[in-house]
Amino acid sequence: MLRVRCLRGGSRGAEAAHYIGSRLRGAFAGWVQRTFQSTQAAAASQNTCAADDKAASPVPKDCLVCSYNEWDPLEEVIVGRAENACVPPFSVEVKANTYEKYWGFYQKFGGQGFPKDHLKKAIAEIEEMCNILKGEGVIVKRPDPIDWSVKYKTPDFESTGMYGAMPRDILLVVGNEIIEAPMAWRARFFEYRAYRRLIKDYFNSGAKWTTAPKPTMADELYDQNYPIHSVEDRHKLAAQGKFVTTEFEPCFDAADFIRAGRDIFVQRSQVTNYMGIEWMRRHLAPDYRVHIISFKDPNPMHIDATFNIIGPGLVLSNPDRPCHQIELFKKAGWTVIQPPVPLIPDDHPLWMSSKWLSMNVLMLDEKRVMVDANETSIQKMFEKLGISTIKVNIRHANSLGGGFHCWTCDIRRRGTLQSYLD
Repeated sequence: MLRVRCLRGGSRGAEAAHYIGSRLRGAFAGWVQRTFQSTQAAAASQNTCAADDKAASPVPKDCLVCSYNEWDPLEEVIVGRAENACVPPFSVEVKANTYEKYWGFYQKFGGQGFPKDHLKKAIAEIEEMCNILKGEGVIVKRPDPIDWSVKYKTPDFESTGMYGAMPRDILLVVGNEIIEAPMAWRARFFEYRAYRRLIKDYFNSGAKWTTAPKPTMADELYDQNYPIHSVEDRHKLAAQGKFVTTEFEPCFDAADFIRAGRDIFVQRSQVTNYMGIEWMRRHLAPDYRVHIISFKDPNPMHIDATFNIIGPGLVLSNPDRPCHQIELFKKAGWTVIQPPVPLIPDDHPLWMSSKWLSMNVLMLDEKRVMVDANETSIQKMFEKLGISTIKVNIRHANSLGGGFHCWTCDIRRRGTLQSYLD
């Protein structure tokens, strides 16, 4: 069973040590990482205040939100929108998360719309994806279209927006709770606005609705001198545990978390820091255990094209980004599958992602998967596993930074809360 310990008890002294360690990023950096890598929070300290019986109310039986993992039968899903998508300004956090060959693209088009012809094709692909999901018996909801080119300013920064294309990045459903991620890119500060109408509807049906602490995104959240010039640089920095985001305040993208019942896995990445992970761990304890896992990845950002759990004890593990803790899964009896090399051509624009979106699939249930129509190799892999493939072409939509898992957020799956590591 995967277990990572945490230095945290009920005492004020432990809390103080924890806080001091998170602030000292020099000599204590290794200590901070070990401290935050926890799944064993003191459950007693989570329940120091008794619930107000008068305020408590049971969740209605007709609550529309209920999802515990990535593979139970899918009944309702949010699918993102490519409409009005804008290239984010080329700020330090964007530079750290993109490939050098596209930096000129960001410098030229930052704050403007993505190429119109490309965007038009992406919109059509996602519409067809929605139609196919509906044909498979899934209820499809869409975020509101918003003009992302509008400039905004806070006391700490100014920016334009990006898009409402990737609900997986900003929304995490855990049981009957929808958690809004705080995000880490300034261009995504107001992205939640596209989903608020839907979330209010789900809240009115009985769902829980939590918004994580919104970061200021002040300059202190980012290493303004983050030294990235090549893939080799990125490998060295990632190996040293150095990221563009600091521990100034909590931040995380929901797509850095992936669910398997009571166990939720997360990576420290360019957009998710240890304070963000710790906030999530405390928030979900004691019912859920949050495990930090890591990978040999030069540019970690979002876990689902690196480590995608597709069934109970069944996981796709990227062979180019091996998991450092993979033996723990194998010892727990999990089947670890390395997907084949993606077939997407080198000249296809992937402004915000890697070729490994081929493994960024959406499970409709344990025996049905939505997969890229062009990726015949991974289709064959699924068929050998006895999983039927629903083939959809979203090649132009891929360019905006996501595969089927990214473009969706499963709101309701027919299943119950279970443990798959015990």
